[in-house]
Amino acid sequence: MLGVMRWIVTAHTVAIFAEPVFAGRYMIGDYDMLALHTLGADLVTYFGLAQVVLSAVLWRRAGTRWPFWASLLLFLGESGQYFAGVAGALDLHFPLGVALAMYASIMLVEIWRTAGEQPGGQR
Repeated sequence: MLGVMRWIVTAHTVAIFAEPVFAGRYMIGDYDMLALHTLGADLVTYFGLAQVVLSAVLWRRAGTRWPFWASLLLFLGESGQYFAGVAGALDLHFPLGVALAMYASIMLVEIWRTAGEQPGGQR
């Protein structure tokens, strides 16, 4: 289960880092990139939800708690990010995006540093 969680966190982080690339291209005049930015936002949301579910399963099966709480916090931040973008609140959307990318990067490093599953282990 930890291996699956690691790859979901990795894919999620890659999707998060693709978002500012699409947005930046849109802002310099490549208006087709807005559609990719929107699709990327949807993918980030789906990966975030999958990450929360998988981390809950990981907690249940291996007793590893921190990925669930970290994933839930990231997902809640991404939800705020999504709605700020839809509302056009760029003064919130930009800095929150930076914070989420940083948070996802830290989580990526930590999930790959987490020791293998040990039933009943409380980490």
